Amino acid sequence: MHDDLQVLGRAVKQAQYRQHRAMDSALSAVGTTLAQWDALRAIDRSPGASARELAGATFQSEQAFGTLVGRLVAQGLVERRPGHGRRIRHHLTPDGERTLAAGHGVAGEVLADCFAGLSAAERATLLELLLRLNAQEGPQG
Repeated sequence: MHDDLQVLGRAVKQAQYRQHRAMDSALSAVGTTLAQWDALRAIDRSPGASARELAGATFQSEQAFGTLVGRLVAQGLVERRPGHGRRIRHHLTPDGERTLAAGHGVAGEVLADCFAGLSAAERATLLELLLRLNAQEGPQG
């Protein structure tokens, strides 16, 4: 049983790694990386969010997200605005919105390729199972 669970865990990690490599490679064609595009998506979903909130949404530490968003600001893709107290709010610039949109097109192609071996019903089942696992309480990270 333990061996089966280890094989399952490795298979999930291998699929994730393959997808991330393909996404990162393809996103370079539109001038971004997977980490940057993911940050742009998070900011787009939650305009005005703090770095702490966005770090959590992108599975990064606050320090790592701060470094990443600093690069996005320098590239003119993100704007930081003062918020309540010491809070800094994050917003996409028009260039950030264009980069995000270009990334959506790339991601659609890459993900279609990554999941091409599964039927629509199998993809729906996989999604349902992963959502169920991710809803569980348990080890984070």
